[in-house]
Amino acid sequence: MTFFEELKWRGLVKDISSPDLEEKLNNESLTFYWGTDPTADSLHLGHYSSLVTAKRLMLHGHKPILLVGGATGLIGDPRPTAEREIISKETVEKNIEGLKRQVTRLLDNKAEVVNNYDWTKDITFLDFLRDIGKYINVNYMLNKDIISRRLESGITYAEFSYTLLQGFDFLHLFKEKNCTLQAAGSDQWGNITTGIELIRKIEGKEAYGFTMPLILDANGNKFGKSEGNALWLDINKTSSYELYQYLINSDDTKVGEYLKVYTFLNKEEIDNIMKQHNENPHLRIAQEKLAQEFITDLHGKEEAEK
Repeated sequence: MTFFEELKWRGLVKDISSPDLEEKLNNESLTFYWGTDPTADSLHLGHYSSLVTAKRLMLHGHKPILLVGGATGLIGDPRPTAEREIISKETVEKNIEGLKRQVTRLLDNKAEVVNNYDWTKDITFLDFLRDIGKYINVNYMLNKDIISRRLESGITYAEFSYTLLQGFDFLHLFKEKNCTLQAAGSDQWGNITTGIELIRKIEGKEAYGFTMPLILDANGNKFGKSEGNALWLDINKTSSYELYQYLINSDDTKVGEYLKVYTFLNKEEIDNIMKQHNENPHLRIAQEKLAQEFITDLHGKEEAEK
């Protein structure tokens, strides 16, 4: 199967901005970016499917940029229910350093790390309104799912502007780094398309985006939420043992999906594991393999063996 077919088989494609992207992912070397705001000094399991997908793109020959949102993190991505708490600049800077270390290691030191504060801090409010705000229609923004859901309860101007800031990031990376693709979780689709729209209107060129679906457990909760707490990728926050316990308890109905999303095992290997597992589910063969592969990739072979 082609690379794009493999991504679909693994359940990693929810939205794509253009049918052309399939061909480009299969046969070209694209510079792409994946972004996260520094709301903590470690990523958690909810981020991991996006990171593993970024690694798949990298291993296929695409060039990764990690964007840490030193600017957007000061505003906060709109949530479906209420506004995020504002975090201090000092906390943001500390968190950025933690995330940089984590992601560069996970992507084998091959990702370029950028901070959107570097190109946002010197832009005046007037510049931003003239150079960016002028190109995006308010009705277009109101139709964004995350914004429309908040209109009844209320949304501040700061949060409302977030999609413009993120679109500006894509425009900047397109111009400065020849970055033509943004990949992210499905909750970022509205922000990705704003960036594509800005690039089309200002540069007269096409950029691309694709999103990955949200990964859920058997109860419909976000993957990696354990008794109300996030499971962290940082070994000092969530031990390999805690992670192992969570993974070994994966539901039989979901473990095949998790093997596809979170491991680098190929189709034949996964089919074989699931065949053995379905013959003797009580042995938890699939869960054992998931935990082993997952922890080896994340924390190293020694931790997995321990």
